[in-house]
Amino acid sequence: MSHLIARATLPGGGASQARRRANHNPRRRNRRIGLAFVAVPLVFYAVVVLVPLAQSFQYSFYNWDGVSRATWVGLGNYIQFFTDPVLQSTLSHVLVLIFFFSLLPIVLGLLSTALITRRRLAGMAGYRFVYFLPQVLTSVVVALVFKRIYSPDGALNALLRSVGLDALTRSWLGDFTWALPALGLIGTWATFGFCMVLFISGVSSIPTELYEAARVDGAGPVREFFAVTLPGLRPQIAVALTLTVTGALRTFDLVWVTTGGGPGTATLTPAVALYRAAFVNPQVGKAAAIGIVMALLCLVIALAIGRVAERD
Repeated sequence: MSHLIARATLPGGGASQARRRANHNPRRRNRRIGLAFVAVPLVFYAVVVLVPLAQSFQYSFYNWDGVSRATWVGLGNYIQFFTDPVLQSTLSHVLVLIFFFSLLPIVLGLLSTALITRRRLAGMAGYRFVYFLPQVLTSVVVALVFKRIYSPDGALNALLRSVGLDALTRSWLGDFTWALPALGLIGTWATFGFCMVLFISGVSSIPTELYEAARVDGAGPVREFFAVTLPGLRPQIAVALTLTVTGALRTFDLVWVTTGGGPGTATLTPAVALYRAAFVNPQVGKAAAIGIVMALLCLVIALAIGRVAERD
């Protein structure tokens, strides 16, 4: 008995007991197990994403062609991005694409959702599948299909000739004025179905009691939409805005396959400018600066949309 008391009174006795209790704490043990499970994915993510991102940030301060000795230019590549007229035009092109890739599909999706969910129609599943089909197709396939439709002897010009509008026919993707809007309409077709299906699924989670209360108060279809449906779809609208706006900012494959950024620079986007700077006329530092700026823009836009969506 005295031996046990003496061990308990030793300076290290209490600390060792505390450590043993900590080791037997279920919460801490579960935390360590959880960290062990995510350790490998975190290391993989760091090697594949974080390390290249850090290297890109480093390269953006140099003038380097990827082979010869790099030269320190500081913020020169970033200043060039905002002062070069060609690179400045890519930002204005992105604003046009945001309208076609994001705002227009969301408005059309909300309108379609309001009309479809007003009453149940037969064949709704097939209707959703047809409009969601562009999301299943790859961007390259969509680009090749519309490149053929927009060609001088394509389906669009054939349709115009069949109704006597020969004066409106043109090489749509080769026209300096119409190339960017024609490209934007491809994005509208590709993202409209996604927005519509997302909003239809959101409407199903809105309590029906809200619609019944609005109808009891004498609300018509338009007022019911703005008073019940639109506020109830705020989370889905935030998701659609985030994905479509960032998608417009990162558009590359659709532009590269259809126009390559042409004619001239009429459809040049930051992603295409980045590709050209990195591989066509190697300027790795300039390409890295474009990538960092666009990544920051995507992050800021996503955070801003999330903050606005969380407000009451």
